Formats: sequence, structure tokens, C-alpha cells
Amino acid sequence: MPTRTERALGAVIGSAVGDALGAPFEFGPEGAFSARFPAPGTGGEMCGGGGWDPGEATDDTQMAVLVAESLLERGGLDLPDVFHRFRRWAAADPKDIGLQTEAVLTSGDPWDLAAALHFRTSQRAAGNGALMRAAPSAVYFAPLGRATTMDAARRLSALTHGDRAAWEGTAVLHELIRVALTGADHVTAVPDTLGAVHPDHRERYTTVLAPDWHPDRATEFNGAVWPCLASAVWALRTTTGYEDAVRAAIDLGGDTDTVAAVTGGLAGAVYGIDAVPARWTGALHVPLPGFAGRVLTTADLTSLVRRLCG
Repeated sequence: MPTRTERALGAVIGSAVGDALGAPFEFGPEGAFSARFPAPGTGGEMCGGGGWDPGEATDDTQMAVLVAESLLERGGLDLPDVFHRFRRWAAADPKDIGLQTEAVLTSGDPWDLAAALHFRTSQRAAGNGALMRAAPSAVYFAPLGRATTMDAARRLSALTHGDRAAWEGTAVLHELIRVALTGADHVTAVPDTLGAVHPDHRERYTTVLAPDWHPDRATEFNGAVWPCLASAVWALRTTTGYEDAVRAAIDLGGDTDTVAAVTGGLAGAVYGIDAVPARWTGALHVPLPGFAGRVLTTADLTSLVRRLCG
């Protein structure tokens, strides 16, 4: 059985790997990944494309790293600091940035009002842009228990997403990762986790996290928080290992980098870092626009996670 640290490494690095694997297939058709790489384990899957170099992580992981570094350098949750890092990154013209996130970060509004003001005018802020960056904060807050873990997720989500639906989905993912880090079954933890979801959003999450839910039943594009989270849980429920879960996630098509990042984070916590293929981690790299040209490797991420684990 993997140790807690091995599961934490799996969560953060597994999320980054899923992100980089899925990026070239974003907005493509269902089954595109397996059509190109029909036999698992044969290599070449870190293929790049669509503007991404092989193994290059997208905004999903870049923002996750910014959260992690803020938590470590500030000694805990410093929301203005996280927002400042996000804003600095957004101003450096990253290759990809979500429309919702970009609107908030470039608005010029204060850190504690920007997302709420955007939601007030747009009424559209239930994207998966907070879900995608959750793995490091889930690892960091996990030792403090469910309530603290879920509360931190909500507060981090609210920096860029004014819709509480995004907060609650990110809180659920934080809690499922927290449970997986202990070696317990994240699936059996779903009912208790749903009990901690805000009542206004509990029914919808209960529906999409039900054992019989399938991505074909999604009522929104998987760029929305509900089907993105649900697709990740489905991918783990219907497979038996990290690689198969991530392949299943990418084969859903659509927002493949983020669905695979969320799946990879949860799968990595379940199966541990040794389940993440070395042929994938070897190519992984995370550019950080706006931060002096830094590019993190898997070794850098490993060091970061060990510090997150205390």
C-alpha cells in the first residue's frame, strides 16, 4: 500500500500529468486518445500538439503551483497573496487561461470583490477553473480534517469564481482527495461528503455523483464544474488503475486537459506516485509565465509536494 506521502505525490504530480496528456486533445472528439494510442503502456502518449510541447502542463497546473507556493511561502492561506500571484501570471500572457478566470483577474477589481462583481453581471461562473488547480491545496489542508479542508477549497475557489456551485465542487474534490490520502475508499466517502455540501447545491451533486451516473447523462459541457468532477469520479469507479482512469477521462473528449487533471489528481491519491508511469513524468514540465521564466520539472514538483506534506 502506498504511504501517505506517496499518495500526496501521486495527487499533485498525477494531476499535472493528466493535464499535460489531455491538453493536445482538448475540444476533440470522444475516443481520440485511444484511437491514437490503442495499446496502453506502449509509449508516445506525451505527444504534444495544439500549441503544447510534449509534456507541457497548461494553466491548470500552472495555477496549482502558484497556490502551492503561496501556501508554503506565506505559511498558510493568504488569499490576497494567491490572488496577486494569479494576477501576475494572467498579465504575462499564458498560452491558455479560462475565460471566467481571465475576466476576473484582468478586471482591476480588488481581490475580495473581483469574482463576485463578475458573477453579479455575467451570472456565469460555474466553470471548472477552480477545480483544476485543487490538488496541492487538498494535500496541504488534509491533515486538518474535513471541515477545514472543504472551507479552504471554497475560499480559494471564490477568488476567481463567484458561483457557489464552483466552490462546492472544489470542496468535494478536496475532501475526496483527503480521504484517499488516508488509504480509505473515496467512493464510500461520497455520501458523507455530500452531507457537508451547501444545501442549495447538494441535490445536484448528489445526482452527478450517484453510482449509476455516466458522462452521457451530463446536461452541460464538461467544462462546467458538475460534469467535470463527476466524470473524474466515474473514471475511477469504472477502472482499476491510474493509467486506465486518465485514459478514460481523456477519451471523453471536450475539456480534456482539465477533466484529466482532476481525474489524475484523484487517481494519484488513490494509487500513489508509483502508479503514474515514468514515461509520462519524465517529459512533464510546468512553465510559469510571469515568474522569471521558471519551468518546473517532476523533480521540482516532488520537492514542492514534500514541503506541502510538512
